Amino acid sequence: MDVLRRLFDESSYTVVFTGAGMSTEAGLPDFRSASTGLWNNIDPMELASTDAMYNNREAFIDFYRYRVESLRACTPHKGHEILAKWGREGKVKSIITQNVDGFHHLAGSESVAELHGTLRTCHCNDCRRRYPIDNFMELGTSCECCGFLRPSVVLFGEELPEDAFIQAEREAKKADLFVAIGSSLTVSPANLFPQIAKQAGAKLVIINIEKTGLDHLADLIITNEKIGSILQQLE
Repeated sequence: MDVLRRLFDESSYTVVFTGAGMSTEAGLPDFRSASTGLWNNIDPMELASTDAMYNNREAFIDFYRYRVESLRACTPHKGHEILAKWGREGKVKSIITQNVDGFHHLAGSESVAELHGTLRTCHCNDCRRRYPIDNFMELGTSCECCGFLRPSVVLFGEELPEDAFIQAEREAKKADLFVAIGSSLTVSPANLFPQIAKQAGAKLVIINIEKTGLDHLADLIITNEKIGSILQQLE
């Protein structure tokens, strides 16, 4: 922990990258293991796809309404709040996240690149007009143009949003300390950003319960500790 504290203290441009472990600590089910209730016999990844949106729409809608309801039952944890506080203080310059829960925004972080989109909003699949997620949950799934309203997340079969990708790439290149938290770092292209930061000369810290695919590049690895606890120790 002393080494991590020193790296933070010495850094002039710290970028934090967060994955599913950041969300599950808040009580949110891991998307890839959401095998409860209606989804006992269904692979969630099959429903989180463009194919399901077009060809299995009723199940697609049910699945994402279930995900949003699960999200509404949870709130950001202390780790989210600490990162937001460090953002206000200039200790963390930006956050890159694979998560779609919006918890970084809810906790008060401002510079956040949401690589996989967000469940905070929905948008029309035709005209692209954006609405609060409440429209998808409570007001039906038709836009004013009669197009289909769908959650503003990246589905399997879609590319990452260009603006978030460009923002993440820019921040990774500027970092002198890149801290990856709660991610297995196996999902491409999101796992490129720690590598980009490292190649640009940043120190790489990986905080995750289990080993990751990029441990061999890390300057510091912390495992088997809760994220909130680790960040609280740095306060």
